[in-house]
Amino acid sequence: MAQAKKIALYILVVFVLYSIITTPKRSTELVGVAFEGVSSAAQSVGDFMTELVN
Repeated sequence: MAQAKKIALYILVVFVLYSIITTPKRSTELVGVAFEGVSSAAQSVGDFMTELVN
């Protein structure tokens, strides 16, 4: 099972690198969207914690 996870991770890394190399503009857009999503989630958690305290 550990071997399968390692192989899957290597395949994922190769795919990500291939995507970045072949279409760098699209890759930057996707990274921006991902950071936007993480930022939004963090903001929502912060709002939730603030409401719990109040």
